[in-house]
Amino acid sequence: MTALVVAALSAREVGRRRTALVLVISLPLWFYLVRRDLTGQSLRMLTLGIGWAVSTLTLFVVNASRGVDPRLRLSGASTAAVIGGRLLATTAGGVALAAAYWLLAAVDQGLDRPAAAALMMALTAAVAAPLGGLVAAVLPRELEGALALLSICAVQMLADPAGLVAKLMPFWSGREIGTYAVDATGPEYLWRGLAHGVLTWLICAGGTWSIFAWRLRLPRCPEP
Repeated sequence: MTALVVAALSAREVGRRRTALVLVISLPLWFYLVRRDLTGQSLRMLTLGIGWAVSTLTLFVVNASRGVDPRLRLSGASTAAVIGGRLLATTAGGVALAAAYWLLAAVDQGLDRPAAAALMMALTAAVAAPLGGLVAAVLPRELEGALALLSICAVQMLADPAGLVAKLMPFWSGREIGTYAVDATGPEYLWRGLAHGVLTWLICAGGTWSIFAWRLRLPRCPEP
C-alpha cells in the first residue's frame, strides 16, 4: 500500500511540471520522424527515444525526491516501498507512452508483427525506469545523470549491433525484438531480446534498491 501512495505522489509531482512533461512526451516523436521513411529504422529510433525519455524522467523524479525519502523512511516506509513506488509510477507512465507511440507506428507504418513491436516498446520503457533510477543513485546531480543517460543512448545508437559493446548496452533488447518484428526473422531474436531485457531490469532494479537501502538506512540507537 505504501508503494502505491509513493507512486501516486510521484505521478502528481510529475504532473505539475507540465513543460518538462510535454518535452518528455514529444522527444520520441522527433526520433521517429527522422527515419519515418524506413520502417525498421523508424521503429528502432522511436524505441530508443522512448527509453531515453523514460529514463531521464525517472532520473529527475528520483533526484527531486531525495529530501522526502528520509522522512518516508522515518514514518515507517520501507526502502523497497519508497523506491518501488517511484519506479512503479515512471514505469506505468512509460508503458502508456509506449502504447501511444505503438498505435501511431502501427497506423503509419502497417507493421507485419504489431504485437512484437508493442512488446519491444513496452519492454524498453520498463527497462528505462530502473536504469534512470540506478543512474540517479550513482550520480545524484541531475546534469551529470542526464549526460550519462545521453552517453548510454548515443553508444547504443552508434554501436555495431553484432558487436559486444551493443550487447552490453541496456536497450539492446529493443533492437533484437525490433529485428524480429520488422525483418521477419526467427523467434530466437525475440527470446534473446526478452532474456536481455529481463536481466537488465533485474540488474538495474537490484542496483537501485541496494544503493538506496544503504543511503536510507535508519540509525540504530545503542541499547541502554
